[in-house]
Amino acid sequence: MTQSTFVHFLILTGDGINCAKETAWGFELAGGKATIVHISDLLNDPEQLLLFDGMALPGGFSFGDALGSGHVLALKMKHGLGDRLKRFVEQGAPIIGICNGFQVLLKLGLLPNIEEDRSMALAPNRQGVFIDRWVDLQRPVNSVCKWTSGLERLTLPIRHGEGRVVFDGRNEAQGFAKLWSCGQVALQYTEDVNGSHGRIAGVCDPTGLILGLMPHPEAHLFAVHRPTIEANAFEEGDGLELFSNIIRYCKERCIPTKHNA
Repeated sequence: MTQSTFVHFLILTGDGINCAKETAWGFELAGGKATIVHISDLLNDPEQLLLFDGMALPGGFSFGDALGSGHVLALKMKHGLGDRLKRFVEQGAPIIGICNGFQVLLKLGLLPNIEEDRSMALAPNRQGVFIDRWVDLQRPVNSVCKWTSGLERLTLPIRHGEGRVVFDGRNEAQGFAKLWSCGQVALQYTEDVNGSHGRIAGVCDPTGLILGLMPHPEAHLFAVHRPTIEANAFEEGDGLELFSNIIRYCKERCIPTKHNA
């Protein structure tokens, strides 16, 4: 890969998604390129998905969380994109789903493993209320996630009503054990904040390229975004590291990009 190439991410927006601009900014600050695309435009021309190197599903309240968080958007993408989404994944395209985007990735079946029946979901917080706070996170040492590679501890905000990771009640322990043994737990809360099984805050697929997480990395791109810390206006925040990691991974592994600067 030459210096003239760049990693180009599609940032989904529209119909209640409200974090697209911040998410796009994260990729651009990390040295990538981001194009915000409305879900209706993507579904009108689904082939354009294959022109991008990666995709982000930002947070928000897609379709007002009708029928459950992320459910309607997942249905529209599943039927509107057809096999293009699977081809996109098979090409090794990195994908991130943040908060509502995590809920969508689960309901699309991309997480925890596109090749298996889904055995995990995101349920209402144990407290039964919307939670809006900053949380401390840790990365399990055995995680295969490319987005969180090299991280140990970080602090990010959460803001969700349905973020509690649960597994099939008949095989709950088995479901968690398999996810853990495969290194697919990408992030854990350092304390129990919402009843999530195993304090899971984020999971990835077996390749480590598809990440879903409840905390918002795009909301901590600079250290000053954190309300309880004094920092230089240009000091990087913890969230930017996730975007930098995936851009760096793509460049170092020479993943073919579809655009030239």
